[in-house]
Amino acid sequence: MRTLPLALALLALPSVALAHGLHDSGTMLSGLAHPIRGADHVLAMLAVGLLAAQTGGRALWAMPVSFVLAMLAGGAMGAAGVGFPAVEPMILASVMLLGALVALAARVPLTAALPLIAVFGAAHGWAHGAEGPQTGLMLYAAGFALTTAALHLAGIGLARGLPALALRGLGGAAAAAGLALAAVV
Repeated sequence: MRTLPLALALLALPSVALAHGLHDSGTMLSGLAHPIRGADHVLAMLAVGLLAAQTGGRALWAMPVSFVLAMLAGGAMGAAGVGFPAVEPMILASVMLLGALVALAARVPLTAALPLIAVFGAAHGWAHGAEGPQTGLMLYAAGFALTTAALHLAGIGLARGLPALALRGLGGAAAAAGLALAAVV
């Protein structure tokens, strides 16, 4: 756990803070890589997994599935050039709010949590789609969906191996990293 603060600090460096602005090819490999090139995406996607594990029950699958499905819809919107107001602030808000929910061990009903997570997923997807290729969009989208699902699963696995207090601390670290990213942007 001692390496976590260092890893978060490295992710917050301006040169690697955001995945946006990078050009992608229409390959699955490019799609697989896109979400992990930006700390904003990695932190939010891990936080979805942390929150899902912390909440438990149906949230364990419903939160990640809601994020991924909305992300794919958002990706189609971004690729089609449909506008999404304040997408970057929404992405940063996803890191801060999801991290804060974990830090506070908030018990948000699924009826409220799932729409929120879906909006955040759509924002992340829109960024992936808008930055994505002109051709090969399906392979690219499959790639970023798989990486996102893997990050959600990593968050779930991490949460299951931590005591509650450490999990809350990890949520707080994610929220703080979101604030740091907002200061860099």
